[in-house]
Amino acid sequence: MSYPEDLRVLVDGALAELGFSAAAATAGLEEAMRYSLLAGGKRVRPVLALATARALGAEPERFLPVACAIELIHTYSLIHDDLPAMDDDDLRRGLPTSHVKFGEDVAILAGDGLFAEAMRLFCEQPGDPARVLAALRELAAATGVDGMVGGQYVDVIGAQIDAEGLRSLHALKTGRLIAASVNVVLLLEGAAEPETMPYRRFADELGVLFQIVDDILDVTESDEQLGKPHGSDERHGKLTYVSLFGLDRARELAAESHAKATAALAEATGETEGLRRVADYIFTRNE
Repeated sequence: MSYPEDLRVLVDGALAELGFSAAAATAGLEEAMRYSLLAGGKRVRPVLALATARALGAEPERFLPVACAIELIHTYSLIHDDLPAMDDDDLRRGLPTSHVKFGEDVAILAGDGLFAEAMRLFCEQPGDPARVLAALRELAAATGVDGMVGGQYVDVIGAQIDAEGLRSLHALKTGRLIAASVNVVLLLEGAAEPETMPYRRFADELGVLFQIVDDILDVTESDEQLGKPHGSDERHGKLTYVSLFGLDRARELAAESHAKATAALAEATGETEGLRRVADYIFTRNE
């Protein structure tokens, strides 16, 4: 079962058309923003949003503003993740990281700009204003202190955590934005609560699966295969699913998480094949 490439193509096309600078003085900032934004990738988060729309019987194209906003936020997080004060990585998606290419000061501003432009873009999403506002609140919460940024904070301070803490950490750092990619579309479509529960369980488990596989790949793949430095977590002394459980058990946990995600999806109404394909890709990815 292949990845939903038609949705990825939609996202890439919409991202390529985005412009951020209306003045010559800030053209260099736009260049830095677009450099990281258009560096490639499977666009897992925006594709999840469009696949959710399709599952609910809506046209994916209508949700491109939201999908693009999600990818802008993800890209901002990658730029800041790679900074010398954070993970200090010099390779991302097979290219020099933003701070290597443009300098640390411009990289910080490029990340800031992408987040702000994501908020603006999200507000252009067609639909009932109350639903758009509720969806924006969901996305902002997934990005902030009770989500991605909070998880990153727990990670960088090197808090002593156990297996439960590791899952909680990554539920914030990685899982919340992945889950929000599904949940914002549920809110925009006004799906009834009973109908949303399987989708929400799927989305929550998918974030766990993504991180387990990411930890596995960090120790099993090369820089060229990953498009970024491998072994980064070990170099920084971070607790991972592999360091905590060992490689074999981490693979078993990934299989269990994939099974839970697909079981939840099996209970959902609608055409969920696209979402299943994304889950399968995350489980089996090697890049």
